[in-house]
Amino acid sequence: MITRSLVMTVLLCVAAQAAQASQDIPDQYPGSVLYSKPVEAIPHVWSAIGATSPPTYENGGHNNNLSFVVTGDGVVVVNGGASFQLAKALHEEIRKITGQPVKLVINENGQGHAMLGNSYWKTQGVPIVAQEDAAKAFADEGPQSLQHHKNVLKERAEGTELVGPTETFTDKKEIEMGNFKIEVLNLGPAHSPGDVAVWLPKQKIVISGDMAFHERIPPIFAETNTKKWLESWENFEALGAVYVIPGHGHPTNMDQVRRYTKDYVAYLRGKIAEHIEKGGTLEDAYYVDQSPYAHMDTFEELATRNAGRVYEQMEFE
Repeated sequence: MITRSLVMTVLLCVAAQAAQASQDIPDQYPGSVLYSKPVEAIPHVWSAIGATSPPTYENGGHNNNLSFVVTGDGVVVVNGGASFQLAKALHEEIRKITGQPVKLVINENGQGHAMLGNSYWKTQGVPIVAQEDAAKAFADEGPQSLQHHKNVLKERAEGTELVGPTETFTDKKEIEMGNFKIEVLNLGPAHSPGDVAVWLPKQKIVISGDMAFHERIPPIFAETNTKKWLESWENFEALGAVYVIPGHGHPTNMDQVRRYTKDYVAYLRGKIAEHIEKGGTLEDAYYVDQSPYAHMDTFEELATRNAGRVYEQMEFE
C-alpha cells in the first residue's frame, strides 16, 4: 500500500516537475525520439511525459503520456505511441530499467498517438488490447491519422503502419501479472470513442488516458460528448484514486485533474448555455469568456475551437 508520507513525497516531486511543463519547450530529451525520459511515479509505475503541445517534428509526436508497469513477471505498456520509432524508443528505455519482457500493450483510445506505434509492438509479438469502440475509431480514421503523422514527423514516421489491437473488450478487462492487479475500464463516453482508464486498485493509482488532462486545455473534438463526459467523470472519481497519471500533463492528484478537466468542461458548457439563452450565435460563441484558463498550455490553439464545438452540441440538447 502507498503510505501517506510516500504520497506527500511523490506529490512534492511532481510539483517540482510541473514547473517544467511548457508547450514552448520543443524537446526535453534530445538523445531520444521521446519528448522526455521516463520517470517513476510510484514504485514500479513509470511514465514518459509527453509535450503539452500539439504533435511536432521536434517532440517526435510524443504529446501524450506513455506509461508502463513493471509487474515482477513482465511489463504492461499503456499506449502504443504515435509511431514505430516512438514505440521503439520507449522499449529501449524499458530495457534500461528492467530485464522483464513487455507482455501486453494497452491502447488508451483510438487516436493515432495511442495506436500508430502498434506497428512496432507487432514486430515484437506483443498482444495489444483496446476497447471495442477505440478499435472501430482507429479502423475508420487511422489512414487519415497516419498521413497526418507522416506529414509532421517526416523520417521519424519511418516504419509506421496501421496495426489495430489484437484483442478488444466492452466494459472491463482484468489482468493479474506479477505483483499487480490491473483493471482496464471503459467508464463511459468521455473525450473520444473507447477511452479507457487503467486502474491499479492496490496502489490506488490510475493511468487515466484522456479521461483526465493536466496543465493544458483538453481539445473538444466533433465526437466528444461533453455532457456525457461530465457524467462519466463521476465513475472516474468513484475509483478513489490517490494518484493520477493523466493522458496529458505531469502525474498529479484527483483535485488537479478535476480542476483542469471536469471543471473546465463544466465552465465552458455553462458559458455556452448562458450565450444560447441570450440568443447568441455560433459566430459569437467562439469568443465567450474563458480567461480563467488562459494560463494553460494549448489555450491559444484550442479555446475558440472548443467553444464552437460545445455550442454546436448544446444548441440541440
